[in-house]
Parts: sequence; structure tokens; C-alpha cells
Amino acid sequence: MAASQIHLVRHGEVFNSERVLYGRLPGFGLSDRGLSMAEMAAADLVARGRPVSRIIASPLQRTRESAAPIAAAFVLPVDIDPRLIEPANFFEGKRMRGADGALHDPRNWRALVNPLRPSWGEPFQSIAERMLAAIGDAHRSVDGGDVVLVSHQLPIWMVHRALGGERLAHDPRKRRCGLSSITTLSWRGTDAVEVGYSNPAVDLQAGATDVGAV
Repeated sequence: MAASQIHLVRHGEVFNSERVLYGRLPGFGLSDRGLSMAEMAAADLVARGRPVSRIIASPLQRTRESAAPIAAAFVLPVDIDPRLIEPANFFEGKRMRGADGALHDPRNWRALVNPLRPSWGEPFQSIAERMLAAIGDAHRSVDGGDVVLVSHQLPIWMVHRALGGERLAHDPRKRRCGLSSITTLSWRGTDAVEVGYSNPAVDLQAGATDVGAV
């Protein structure tokens, strides 16, 4: 036996008054709106009427806080898997937008030489490989039911593109992975396939800050 489905849940909105790229920096938890988003993701999973056997989160504060309503709904603990974490990023702690943004500073241009790798952080291939390994282990770790993995936009998007046979390098502005969205995987034989995407907190996303990693 193994998990029937894996649900990849992105965290909710983060409180980020300075609008910096927070990446793996400590101290960035959910905003009040982000907490509401997380509740909506939990309600979406409950409404499906499917048993959930395990919940696993990235070690960062925002993902653990996003996992909490799901854990409460299914009366389960939250396990931690560091492979679900946001990629490290050269621009952590810097503002990316506006006239004083990091991209306008020539001292930062050395980090932009290869957007296909990308040169500013963990390679896309590495992100995809660790996420797929975590998904495979989660799939095999239970005797039936579903497993919920709470992670971040870029790691989830790498799974989407890898499973779809798409090139991993991409335009970050075109990612389909909203705050507190749920990307669902199932299995065909031994292969994971994406079978669904839902965005239960879409009504709260207008005006939400969305600065995690590039």
C-alpha cells in the first residue's frame, strides 16, 4: 500500500512590510490574510472527503503555519522534510522592485549571468530532484490515504514542469501556483502524474504580497 494522492499546498501570504525577497530568512510568518488563506486550503481538502494519512511541511515558519489548519482539520501532526524548502537565493533580504530595487544595482548583476540555471540560486534541476524524491518517499510512507506536502511556489512549479516533461527554465511571471493553492498528484503504475489544481484562496489574492523567491 501507498498514498493514493499527494497534495502539494503552497503557503499563504507572508507578512512582509518591507517587500523584500525573504527566501529562507527567519522571522517571516503568515499575515492575517495568509492565515485565512491557509484555512481555505484546509477547508478545500476537507470538502474533498478523502482520508489524509500524513502531513509534511517545509521547515520554514510560513509553511509550518500554513500546515497547522490542515493538521487541525485531520487531527494529525505535522512532520518536517527539509527537501520541501524554498531554494536559497542571492537576493534574500533585498527589495526587487522599484527604482531602488536590487536589479538596478550593478554590484548584483553578477548573479544574473545565467537565468537558465539560474545563477542567483539553487539550480532548477536540483530543486526538481529533491522535490520528486520527497514526493516519492511520502507516497511510500503510508498505508493508504492521501499525503499533504506544504511547500513553496518555485519547488511546486518545478514538480509541475518536470512531470509534464517541460523545460525547467521558465518565466517566473507565468507560474500557475497561487497562494494556498493545491496541486494534486496521483500515480499511473510507478509514475507520478498531475491530476488537479485548485486555488481556494483566489478571492483573497488581489493585492496580496507575493515575494518569496525568483
